[in-house]
Amino acid sequence: MRLKSSLAAAGLATVLAASLALTGCSGSSSGDGNATGTGTLTIAKPDGSAVLATQINNPFISTGSGMSLGYDRMIYEPLALVNPVGKNETTPWLADTVEWNDDYTQLTLHPRAGVKWNDGKDFSADDIIFTFTMIKDTPALDLAGLKLSDIKKDGDNVVLSFSESKFVKQGDVLQTTIVPEHQWKDISDPSKDPVKDAIGTGPYTVDTFSSQGVVLKARSDYWGGEVPVAQLKYLEYNDNTGLLRALQTKEVDWAQIFITDFQTNYVDKDKEHNVFWGANILSPDMILVNTTKAPFDNVAFRKAVNMVVDRKAHAEQARSNAGPELTNVTGIPQPTGDQYIAPEYQDQNFAIDVDGAKKVLTDAGYTWNGDGALMDPSGAPVSFTLQDPQGWNDYVTGIQLVATQVKSTLGADAKVATPDANTWSGNIAAGDFEAALHWTGSGSNPWHIYDDVMNSDYIDQAADGNVSDNFGRYSNPEATKLLKEYASASDDDTRTNALNALQKIFVEDVPAIAIGTHPTLAQYNTRSFTGWPSEDDQYATADPIASSAVQVLMSLKPVK
Repeated sequence: MRLKSSLAAAGLATVLAASLALTGCSGSSSGDGNATGTGTLTIAKPDGSAVLATQINNPFISTGSGMSLGYDRMIYEPLALVNPVGKNETTPWLADTVEWNDDYTQLTLHPRAGVKWNDGKDFSADDIIFTFTMIKDTPALDLAGLKLSDIKKDGDNVVLSFSESKFVKQGDVLQTTIVPEHQWKDISDPSKDPVKDAIGTGPYTVDTFSSQGVVLKARSDYWGGEVPVAQLKYLEYNDNTGLLRALQTKEVDWAQIFITDFQTNYVDKDKEHNVFWGANILSPDMILVNTTKAPFDNVAFRKAVNMVVDRKAHAEQARSNAGPELTNVTGIPQPTGDQYIAPEYQDQNFAIDVDGAKKVLTDAGYTWNGDGALMDPSGAPVSFTLQDPQGWNDYVTGIQLVATQVKSTLGADAKVATPDANTWSGNIAAGDFEAALHWTGSGSNPWHIYDDVMNSDYIDQAADGNVSDNFGRYSNPEATKLLKEYASASDDDTRTNALNALQKIFVEDVPAIAIGTHPTLAQYNTRSFTGWPSEDDQYATADPIASSAVQVLMSLKPVK
């Protein structure tokens, strides 16, 4: 599904009509007045107390306190929000209209009127121009690789031009955080400055910051109207176990963690109010296989493993049914991605086929010795190691299931290793691995799925031998060509044809082994507020650190 190229202010009404009044200023000229909402929400992460050691409100520092905890999302705002679930709609935000040209190399947007920064100064087109110019001139800030070629004002509009099509990265452009020129023009290094005085257009300001947590207070002059929650408290816990306990005891209202047996361990603790939702985005989990090393340099072995993986067990045991089972052979999660699946694969689902897998191996010259161990065409025993970080319970359970299944059905010596996260990340980037369970990129279309595992440009761009994606180092010129065709196409037919061809390569050459859906998880309760996104109302994910967190917050309604 293509994102609309022109979205007027009326588009907001579709998503937020009942909860977000698009008013101008009403009240004092700063965010220091009394909050117009009621109550408090406590939001938490399991990243450890070190996050709160230093106050860093710079939204371009992803590891800073503001972005790690997510409270920056309530202070700084984007031009628009792109929904990765539901209908993939775009909701205008600081821009009340956004319009792309046919090949997505130019974006024309109109700044929303009546918006004020929390220090009382007016927001304007100049702030948008300043922000994107700063990103263009500071490579360290261009985290999404926007490749801006020109930025200018055209009457009341701002026009952004790019050196390549942004069709597949519309969200990266539209969800860029806009900062105030009058403050940031005096910052010498915007990629490192902590920006302790956080001036934003969002509905909250920082009230207190300490090693114990961060408290935000609602503005009385927010452009979006009344802020429904008077106060937000952000806390840090050392690990998932500590945060789960806080959710169970009602100390925390909103979080995003993996919970084993979430029904028993969270939902059932307050069946009337506790909600666990896994938003099924276009991002499967895959067994990344190093296609440059044995045994996965042989497509026959990749196919055979793909044919014996138990995806139902993965969904039930590794993911605790947090998301639906991955069923389609293209690796595209359903039903979110139904519209993208090529006609020839619409009814083709994964199924365990041990006999078929053994025939694939036999036809390729593999044999079995007297003990049932699989031997490759040269007569050597087949062995490999699956690795994922210790403590990542869902991922470790996932690779244990795969190792057991492959060993019992095919006779390959499949082992499991659990290094620490830093070692694992280094191994993956350097190609020092044979197989690993990993997520893929996500967006409003499946391009990101296949780009992550089939684009050989990442190999060509390796720095000191380390790649930033396509960790399996799969090289297929045709796949790379098709990915570029899709990204640069100016019409839907070209994109559809390219995507269909990419699915065929993925199915037939198995550059990676799709194993499960990778939903965006979230936990919240409805004790004090309703209006949360859910399986029945997918206007956004419920991730408290996503760009859309401010949209979720402004959609809430106090329980009366």
